[in-house]
Amino acid sequence: MIDVLITVRDYIRYAVSEFRKNKLSFGHGTGNAYDEAVSLVLQTLNLPVTQLEPYLDARLLPEEKSLIIERIKMRVEKRIPLPYITKTAYLRGYEFYVDERTIVPRSYIAEIIQNNQLLPWIENNELVHNALDLCTGNGSLSIFLADNFLDANVVASDISTDALAVAAINLQKYHYDKVVQLEQSDMFSGLNKYLGKFDLIITNPPYVDDNRMEMLPKEYHAEPNISLHGGHDGLDFVETILTQAKYYLTQYGVLVVEMGDNARELEDSYPGLHVDWLETEGGDGFVFVVTRQELDRYFN
Repeated sequence: MIDVLITVRDYIRYAVSEFRKNKLSFGHGTGNAYDEAVSLVLQTLNLPVTQLEPYLDARLLPEEKSLIIERIKMRVEKRIPLPYITKTAYLRGYEFYVDERTIVPRSYIAEIIQNNQLLPWIENNELVHNALDLCTGNGSLSIFLADNFLDANVVASDISTDALAVAAINLQKYHYDKVVQLEQSDMFSGLNKYLGKFDLIITNPPYVDDNRMEMLPKEYHAEPNISLHGGHDGLDFVETILTQAKYYLTQYGVLVVEMGDNARELEDSYPGLHVDWLETEGGDGFVFVVTRQELDRYFN
């Protein structure tokens, strides 16, 4: 096979055929077989992932060919998400280290932060003095916070010490290892020293319910279960966040929660709770904002 496949174009074509033939699922940075094939080949060759055209007809070295074939086989036979194979994930122009110790970053909150969509609730980014990334995973959202709220002290917490080890790698990569404070904590249980401190809390907690967990493709089951499963109705962790966040927010603080497609379950469980759903590239029912004042009103 290596003798027949010669150029970058050949290996991309072969990868697309293999991915389609084996009915792979995507969603860990790409959405279809072609984009996945391009990403796999370019990353393996240490080429820019946004620059395909100049390299399409480049001939490959034998060792490059062997590594591409090996990675295609891993992707097809073991259904391992591509970021775990290449140890690299991309999110809105950022490149992050990732491995099986943490979920692959893909949060809509990154988009919301970059697009300044919190302005109706946060008049000026300079007014955010302390911010929390709860359930930080590989630390990606804490880096978005640090990049966009320049005056904020950022705390990133997670129950998993393995995830925090991965987050530390990314914080060092972006030179935020002295800026972002990592905390091991099961939800808010280890954050009592921050009571009443945060002007902004963002969180992308586990929210996949029992039924959806059973239907997830194999690729998603390669990720840590603790990062995905949100209990019977997907709201176990969301409930904890809603009932406890007010104690850690400042008087005019804001909570931002991503919770997949469980909007109806949330509204049924908390009738009368006023939350604002934010527009994202995926739709308007995935991320909501709620103020400390509304949490006080509803849960008092």
